[in-house]
Amino acid sequence: MTEIDDRDEERHRAKMAKRKAVQDAEVAAKTVEKALLIVNTGPGKGKTTAAFGLALRMLGYGKRVGVVQFIKGKWHTGEKDAFAAFGDRVVWHTMGEGFTWETQDLKRDIAAAEAAWAKALELMADPSISLLVLDELNIALRYDYLDLDKVVAALKGRRENLHVVVTGRNAKPALVDAADLVTEMGVTKHHFSAGVKAQQGIEF
Repeated sequence: MTEIDDRDEERHRAKMAKRKAVQDAEVAAKTVEKALLIVNTGPGKGKTTAAFGLALRMLGYGKRVGVVQFIKGKWHTGEKDAFAAFGDRVVWHTMGEGFTWETQDLKRDIAAAEAAWAKALELMADPSISLLVLDELNIALRYDYLDLDKVVAALKGRRENLHVVVTGRNAKPALVDAADLVTEMGVTKHHFSAGVKAQQGIEF
């Protein structure tokens, strides 16, 4: 361990005291409390993973969480099994037919997206739900399976105490504009490019 003399200790204490004063003032200046519309998008890994991290945090406070999956349908996932342990505190609907290149059926894809959106609207109206994850909704919007204007209007007009997280690549500009928080997941390095396949506990 590096030796620290009294002068170094005092300089550090003074520096951190100033930093704390700045941080405390910044925190005190934040006075708005509101439910958020959050968008996780971008080409990098972690969009859905981050959304489920928020779901777990909300569950830790005794709240109820809803999940509607718009595209994923055929894969068995560890997260679904894990959240099942919370019983009826998690309302989970996997309503996708799989990725569009798998179904190769436009009418079927649109019908599945419309059914998933109808379920999303139902959960948005449920006052017991504190957080709603709309997984891969961005993909359904990207391929025009749903009316973008209607979706954005419904999300903006949701009840005031409902947090919503939308995931998926290529978020539409109108949704980005409507959101309170947008995170773009970038790719610095990805194991897929090195030939590593999707793995249990990491991708699903």
